[in-house]
Amino acid sequence: MNARFMKATHVMLRVVAGFLFLCHGGQKLFGWFGGLGPGGGTVELASLMGVAGVLEFFGGLAVLAGFLTRPVAFLLAGEMAWAYFTAHQPHGALPLQNHGEPAVLFAFIFLFFATHGAGAFSLDAALGHARRERDVAKGALRRRTDEPFPGHAA
Repeated sequence: MNARFMKATHVMLRVVAGFLFLCHGGQKLFGWFGGLGPGGGTVELASLMGVAGVLEFFGGLAVLAGFLTRPVAFLLAGEMAWAYFTAHQPHGALPLQNHGEPAVLFAFIFLFFATHGAGAFSLDAALGHARRERDVAKGALRRRTDEPFPGHAA
């Protein structure tokens, strides 16, 4: 597969997943998109849903920007696994039955980013590139040209 296409789709998945997750957090914390419940309210910040809203809003923002992507995505994958097994799975055996498809998809998307990183066009890549260039200039590292993605070993 074309390496340029792989880089572009990696970035698009990260940006879209981060944005959608940020929106879920905004709905909980700020009442965006109609808020929660019939009155369109927000959640209590010092509650489990409040913690979820903070993780979703700020974690989604970090993933969207590609900042500290691996640890943030790992944390968010765990949040979504927790949400699935506590809120969805008790209502049916399969995600289709218990309406847990978004939680499962987010969990696996974030697990992908926890293992593969942010990809190109991210703050992680920019900061890592600057760090690598500094280390190369100092002679601490030699430049690799055989990497399919900048900052990722084959």
